[in-house]
Formats: sequence, C-alpha cells, structure tokens
Amino acid sequence: MATIKDIAEKVGVSIATVSRVLNYDETLSVTDETKRRVFEVAEELEYKKRTPKRNTTAKVAILHWYTEKEELDDLYYMSIRLGAEKQAGQNNIQVQTFFQNNYEEVMNESFQGIIAIGKYSNQQIQELKKVSEHIVFVDCNTDEDFDSVVASFGKATRSVIDYLIEKGHKTIGYIGGQELYKDASGNIQDPRERAFRAYMSYRDLLKEEFIYTSSFSASEGYSLMKKAIKEHGKQLPTAFFIGNDAMAIGCLRALHEAKISVPERVNIIGVNDISVAKYTFPALSTVKVYTEMMGQTATDLLMERMAGRKVAKKVVISTKLKIRDSSF
Repeated sequence: MATIKDIAEKVGVSIATVSRVLNYDETLSVTDETKRRVFEVAEELEYKKRTPKRNTTAKVAILHWYTEKEELDDLYYMSIRLGAEKQAGQNNIQVQTFFQNNYEEVMNESFQGIIAIGKYSNQQIQELKKVSEHIVFVDCNTDEDFDSVVASFGKATRSVIDYLIEKGHKTIGYIGGQELYKDASGNIQDPRERAFRAYMSYRDLLKEEFIYTSSFSASEGYSLMKKAIKEHGKQLPTAFFIGNDAMAIGCLRALHEAKISVPERVNIIGVNDISVAKYTFPALSTVKVYTEMMGQTATDLLMERMAGRKVAKKVVISTKLKIRDSSF
C-alpha cells in the first residue's frame, strides 16, 4: 500500500503538502494542477499490475461529464477515468480525453468508440450517437441500446444501514449530494439517497429531519454537518451515512471543530473508498466501490463492441463495506 511519502516523492512536493491536499485543507495555497497530481498519483499507486498489451489501432474518446476542477472534488470519477485510460493503454488503444469544459470538441473528430463517464441526458446521448455507434456509459443508467457499467449502490446502502442497526444505532442520518444533467434538462435522483429513504422506511427508522443534501464536495459535507449539529444539538443522530468520501471528510472536520468525538458519539461511514479515506483522522469507514474496475470494464466492453458484438450489456459492479476507525 502506498504511503504519503511515496506520493510526495512521485509528485515532487513535501509530505505535509500531500497530507493537507488529501485532507481537503482549504487553507493550503497550491495550484489545482498540484492537487490533481497528488490525487492522481494516490489513486495510481493503488493499481495492480496490468496484463500485457494487445495489438490494436483503435482510437476512442473518453468523455467526462465533469470539468477538471469539479473532478478534484469527487475522486470517484477520477478513479474511473484513470482505470479506463490505463486499460486502454495496456491494449494499445489511442485515447483522447475530453472534460465538460471542452465537451464540444469531441463532435469535431472521428472516433471508433466513446466511453462516457458520468450522467448523460437523452438529448446528450442522441448527440453522442452522431460521433460513434459504439458507446459505453459508466455510472449512468440509460434505456438506450448501449453498454453500461454501474455500481450496486442500492445494495451497498442497505448493507451500511444493516451494519449500523446491528451495532445498536436507532437514529441514523444521511448527508449526500444532488446532481443535475449538464444540459440543465433535469434533476438526477441519487441511488444512495433513494435506497436510504426506502430501506430506512422499511425498517421504520426514517426521519426526514436527519436528511441533508447539497453538492458532492468536502466543503458541502462540512457545511451540512455544521447545520445538522446546530439544528439537533444533543439530539444529533448517533450515526451518519455519507454519500461520498469527500463529503465524509468535510463532516469529520465539522465534528472535530464542534468537539464531537468520532466514533464514540457519532459514527461516520462514507462511500467510494478513495485513496484519501485511509489517511483521514480517524481513518474513514466506507463502502469500497471498485471504480478502477468500472473503468477497466468499460474499456473491455467497448473493445467487444468494436470487435462486432451486437447485444448490449449492463455490468453491475459489486461493493464491499470496509470498517475503519470512524465507526464501530
């Protein structure tokens, strides 16, 4: 397993800088490029050795629904992108990556296939079909006849709630994010929040006043937890399920500032198990989402499509609950 020192040496910055970047220290004055390199290297050093390259001359586009800056706040998508890019490289596939801020450029070039990472509206899907008939969507459920790769967030959410209930928690809150399609065509219902509401209701434990949502970022996790602390005081839930690890890190900071002990008073469980999670204090309990495998699988599916497969596939990648020091 990579250490902070390993990351610092590869990026060419101090150990202290790496630590502060990984903990989303907003007082740190470094460029977004430095932050990006720290996060990318942290993810890359977790990757296992790849299989040998295959001979191919395909040219594909990796299309990211985030801007590069937005990606820094949600490393879930960065890890998917890196997994797809690395798998393509191992198979000698020429890759060109596009972010939301240069999204239109993909329409001006010719590609044999597209890996579309993130959420895409029906209108956007129709536009992408004009570029290539071979498209794989990652983290996007679509009714169209395209391949897709998704994580089992519903099952993961239920496993978290079951774990917390088994540990004796009766008041469980949720802090998560809300998303919009980039063309502003509508809201996206988050599967974690949907599963949380449904399963907590089934267990007769749902309390709307314990649910907080904003955007998926560390700063919003911090703000929402501060709001929850202010509104509920001593009646604050004894556990929170957090929509992603970046938000969970913000929540930990808010609890620390309020001198609320974790996990003695409040248990925290995030989602994704990004490389940052193991470096927080306390180390973050989280749901492991195999984002690297999601990216790899997307590339493999695209190669199958380009080789002639006609029937669409939907691959659901499993998750695993990893208990660390922020819960017991």
